Amino acid sequence: MHQVQTILEAKNYIVSKTNANPMIGLVLGSGLGSLADDIENPVTIPYSDIPHFAKSGAVGHANEMVIGELKGKTVVAMKGRFHYYEGFSLDEVTFPVRVLKALGVETLILTNACGAVNTSFQPGDLMLITDHINLVGTNPLTGPNNSELGTRFPDSSQIYNLELRNLALETAKEQNMTLQQGVYAWWSGPAYETPAEIRMIRTLGADAVGMSTVPEAMVAIHSSMKVLGISCLTNMASGILDQPLSHNEVIDVAGRVRSKFIELVKGVLEKI
Repeated sequence: MHQVQTILEAKNYIVSKTNANPMIGLVLGSGLGSLADDIENPVTIPYSDIPHFAKSGAVGHANEMVIGELKGKTVVAMKGRFHYYEGFSLDEVTFPVRVLKALGVETLILTNACGAVNTSFQPGDLMLITDHINLVGTNPLTGPNNSELGTRFPDSSQIYNLELRNLALETAKEQNMTLQQGVYAWWSGPAYETPAEIRMIRTLGADAVGMSTVPEAMVAIHSSMKVLGISCLTNMASGILDQPLSHNEVIDVAGRVRSKFIELVKGVLEKI
């Protein structure tokens, strides 16, 4: 569990760089960081400057925080995240969420690039996360609970806020955009799943699979934040098509649907 002191040290450093008071946080996944380029009056802070922040080596992650205005809302965007597969502890993976909460963030929009398990989906679709399955066998809330940060046993019956999901569906309809809905499964990585594992994941009820998001969502709920999750489906999961998977494909497809993704998030921000 995170120490309040380290959270405050990170928060105080960020506050020393900006007078903004962000209420909405954005975590931008692989290839999706360009949304932060539209932030007005931006203050950009490299992760390496923030006390106790880790540094992601994942391709497509810029490793910087951008604070400013987007669609009339004060936001803080994370261009890149930390992954369990990189060898970070789940405390390190989720530390930024604790810091965002300390900065005043009440609504967290989590995004990712991931693989489609549901065979009715196709690469380039966006999927609203309705629920998740933790397949990694560990939990970021394991260990002593700090009641200053959240309750010992947080309710997980609606991690992905229904009101925010409805706003996203309404926005997609206005934009004539197909927005899929489904369950996201968290896989540790870094190797992609085997075809047999994908069959198992589909049987368990997941529609997409990826290597992030779930730990952050769990800590956000522990922190009493509202969570919206949006996945960019960059490829069909292993074994669905007779072709190998590559991270280059993930980045490429995420880049192609970037404008659609950006318009959806901006439309949701206008409604919050």
